[in-house]
Amino acid sequence: MRRTARRATRRTARARRRRSPRWALWCISLGALLAIVGGGGAVALRATVGAATRTVAQQNLLGAGASEAKHVSVTGAKNVLLVGIDARKDALPTAGTRSDSIILLHIPSGHDSGYMISLPRDSYVPIPAYDNGVQKWAGGKNKINSAFFFGSRGLTGPAALSHGFELLTLTIKQLTGITPDAGAIIDFEGFKNVVNVLGKVCMYVDEDTTSIHAGINDKTGKPAAPYVINPDGTLKSKIRGVTAKFYAKGNHCFTPAEALDFVRQRDLLANKDFDYGRQRHQQQFFKAIVNQAVKDGLSSPTKLPGLIKAIGSTMTVDSGRISLEDWVFAMKGINPSDLVTIKTNEGKFNPRSIAGIGEVEILSPDSLQLLESAKDDTVARFAAEHPTWVSAT
Repeated sequence: MRRTARRATRRTARARRRRSPRWALWCISLGALLAIVGGGGAVALRATVGAATRTVAQQNLLGAGASEAKHVSVTGAKNVLLVGIDARKDALPTAGTRSDSIILLHIPSGHDSGYMISLPRDSYVPIPAYDNGVQKWAGGKNKINSAFFFGSRGLTGPAALSHGFELLTLTIKQLTGITPDAGAIIDFEGFKNVVNVLGKVCMYVDEDTTSIHAGINDKTGKPAAPYVINPDGTLKSKIRGVTAKFYAKGNHCFTPAEALDFVRQRDLLANKDFDYGRQRHQQQFFKAIVNQAVKDGLSSPTKLPGLIKAIGSTMTVDSGRISLEDWVFAMKGINPSDLVTIKTNEGKFNPRSIAGIGEVEILSPDSLQLLESAKDDTVARFAAEHPTWVSAT
């Protein structure tokens, strides 16, 4: 294990030596921190950081789950809760919304790397009692994405986001003992605007993926839904006469609509890995956006302002009483290639059927140990001891 850790350290050192002497602007975004590199002096950097952070909506998300420490500092190990939602017109009804993806971003005390720990949305966990002022939740075990639902139901707009995120934060805190240092909600629908600015996003699709949302009517040649979807988002039946959009394994350059459709898929993945597959694809997509932004967006004076605005508009952030500018400068040493994705349950579905809830995911003892390591800043050691839990992409 020590030999593996030394090899990883050497690879990281070589990667850092290859970097040109450029400054990095970091914005909190889904998958984590979106690196935008360019050139200029300290004054230019400070101005660009200010312009970027002003585009980010900030509001109280952590609520009662926030740290009670009187003095908050950006130094030391940090845990950031990242939540993805699909904010289509029908995705934030007054009945409440569920979180599409949940990632705990652990940043070690050295601030030179990051670990993204994905929590399956069907994880069966205790959700504490909660009152959002409109509807009460008595508390009990349920799927972890229901925490956002029980916190937000009966509310709309910013209030729904704040209360949904707060109950999810309290759930994470009860499950792991971790008090998130900051939090962010990522709007997948908004990433269409990012891809619009870039023109395309190119990435490798690691498994055949069939869309349940997008297709073509065989007779008219016009776009049509290929499947009937149940109210809870599950698949009901195939619609005759409609050919579903198909993304074959291999390299693809996605249009904005294709990119958003691809990252939403979980039901018909070739490897039958469902939520784990979708989480992996979303993480690959965000890394692809980073690479595309560096390659095509930052060298263009006409694209850069729109790119910064589009990225900022996709998220709502609670910076945990630390200014976004301080977060940006503290994390500027992290390269996208330094972000390591770790799968709970080793990326294997561990189902159980629960009456009244349906099929849920049971977190293994090792998965709970992984979450404990994020609390203790020992994730690097866990990853070295569990190499098959680390995603290759």
